[in-house]
Amino acid sequence: MTTIYKSNPVKHPDQRVGVFIDVQNLYYSAKNLYGSKVNFGNVVTAALAGRKLIRAIAYVVRTETREEQPFFEALQNSGIETKERDLQIFLGGAKKADWDVGIAVDAIRLSPTLDAVVLISGDGDFIPVVQYLRNQGRQVEVVAFRETASSALIEEVDAFTDLSADKEKFLIHDRKRALDAEPAKGGRGRRRTK
Repeated sequence: MTTIYKSNPVKHPDQRVGVFIDVQNLYYSAKNLYGSKVNFGNVVTAALAGRKLIRAIAYVVRTETREEQPFFEALQNSGIETKERDLQIFLGGAKKADWDVGIAVDAIRLSPTLDAVVLISGDGDFIPVVQYLRNQGRQVEVVAFRETASSALIEEVDAFTDLSADKEKFLIHDRKRALDAEPAKGGRGRRRTK
């Protein structure tokens, strides 16, 4: 696992950490890059780096079929809280499953109780919230696959962890493993943006 430190952030066991997981971004990044799924439990453990977890929240999307329910339960069984939103399907078949505002609001709302905020996403749309949190004195870290992470986002954070550097640890190749069920098909990992 490769971590790029931008400002030499302090990591110690008493540091209070909040982890905010953009499930759609990570899921589609892993699927498109490697044809695999993400081991979210291992990702959260790496993000914590031995520090004190205050909350780990995964932002997920429900479909009408509820076929993703076993995946949600697997997240919860590994100590990750889930926030669910219904997949919106518009006339013409367009689908929307965007949690960006919800993730940003929760990160800001919980930040007074945190020393470090870890965004598990490579989405460049989070740059304004990263800037705000850093201006409020919070250490902000991003964990994502480098190939689909926004270069501008990486430049803004205190530390970036590249999941691609240890694929065996962070990807699930066996489709029968516990965290194997798919999240709703309403979003996708985004390619790097400037």
